[in-house]
Amino acid sequence: MSELENYDVALIGGGIMSATLATLIRKLSPKTSVIIFERLEDVALESSNPWNNAGTGHAALCELNYMPDSADGSLPDPSKAIAINEQFQVSRQFWASLVQEKILGKPDTFIRSVPHLTFVKGEKDADYLRRRHLALKDQPLFQGMEFSQSAKDLAKWVPLMADGRSNEVFAITKIDQGTDVDFGAITQQLISWLEKNEVRVEVKTEVKGLYQFVDGDWQLTLGGSDWTRMVRAKKVFVGAGGYALKLLQSSKIPQIKGYGTFPVSGHFLRTNNPELVAKHQAKVYSQAAVGAPPMSVPHLDTRVVDGKASLLFGPFAGINPKFLKRGSILDLPLSIRIANIVPYLSVALKNFPLVTYLVKEILKSRKQKLESLREFVPEAKDQDWFLYEAGQRAQVIKPGVGGGSLQFGTELIASEDGTIAGLLGASPGASVAVSVMLEVLEKFYPSEFDDWNQEIKKMIPSYGVKLNDDAALAKKTLAASAKTLGLVA
Repeated sequence: MSELENYDVALIGGGIMSATLATLIRKLSPKTSVIIFERLEDVALESSNPWNNAGTGHAALCELNYMPDSADGSLPDPSKAIAINEQFQVSRQFWASLVQEKILGKPDTFIRSVPHLTFVKGEKDADYLRRRHLALKDQPLFQGMEFSQSAKDLAKWVPLMADGRSNEVFAITKIDQGTDVDFGAITQQLISWLEKNEVRVEVKTEVKGLYQFVDGDWQLTLGGSDWTRMVRAKKVFVGAGGYALKLLQSSKIPQIKGYGTFPVSGHFLRTNNPELVAKHQAKVYSQAAVGAPPMSVPHLDTRVVDGKASLLFGPFAGINPKFLKRGSILDLPLSIRIANIVPYLSVALKNFPLVTYLVKEILKSRKQKLESLREFVPEAKDQDWFLYEAGQRAQVIKPGVGGGSLQFGTELIASEDGTIAGLLGASPGASVAVSVMLEVLEKFYPSEFDDWNQEIKKMIPSYGVKLNDDAALAKKTLAASAKTLGLVA
């Protein structure tokens, strides 16, 4: 057996979550020893990879599923949309501080302004979007949101979507403070800095299991030729995307009991045609189809990766038992436990329209997918677009009264003793990484956390304050981070 390796914190997964948490630890507690394990050959190759996500800086500016319609036709409740926007502003401020410290590189290597729009058709959805706009337009974090049903505005804002469109009832909102974010680039830049600052990063190293000793420390069981290594850590964070469920189950903490995940694969149509890209500088979201999972909201996005712009349309969802894009077809069946059988069955019975939708998605031909694209781009030509497979998304199945429910969002699971935490779920995910990782730190180090408040506020000036409750502070804060990051305020 090899010599015992001891660390204060072990992070599993080389994505945006682990990179963010490790950076916070290194900034707030420089003497803490940290190791990061990534099963693939490099970091940011799964959900943090720019081609495996839409790259939308999720601030609820255009995503309707963060603000569902009211049952009685009144103004929809903006509270969740505001909360997500608040969390995204925390990320923006953190990234701005890291740019100033030269921990992150030039802002245009990972973030840029791209207007966020919402487009709907038909009288019913147009009325909802109008009421959504009324509920948001005077909120400090949503200042500048415009609403229109004018064909002239459509042609001005997103000409690619206006070309060839017949007379129809539609509505559209637009806000210029939206962003396109390359979370893979952020991850890689943070990992590069961490390696230079005594954080050990091991790729091609898979953590297969977790065991807790009586004293609270954790033993990490590694796979392959590393199985003889003895790695021990006082704290463990599981940021392994879809594999987080498997690892948290292996830890046997009671907090994971009954949880499951519902994996959904995603495909996009993409074009690199510069003429088309030039006619669509925006991210445009619409309503999800009946029965569709929230992560399958159709959108047409400007996407910039390595300085090159493309357009993506999708996602087209499908059933896939893998928990990661480069996972195993046995992931789903091997996640079944006695405690989560009822939640799994409950979700299946309650969400039959979802199953029907996914089957239809699987059976869709390329021609049918292009027809869906033409709902957004009426004059889309087959030869300009190609289909590619994006990442896997694993929605949380949460145990509860009546069996279980399918959750949309990010779920933090942590042990009562504060020695292990993990993340389940998908969107808004990466966009709110800083807020979620601060929550992990508070669970790991409850006694030290208050002492770190001043240092946190140096990185995130609005930390602990609700920006949306103070219009002047919101304007000042957004302007400050926008200036540093080269964004529209």
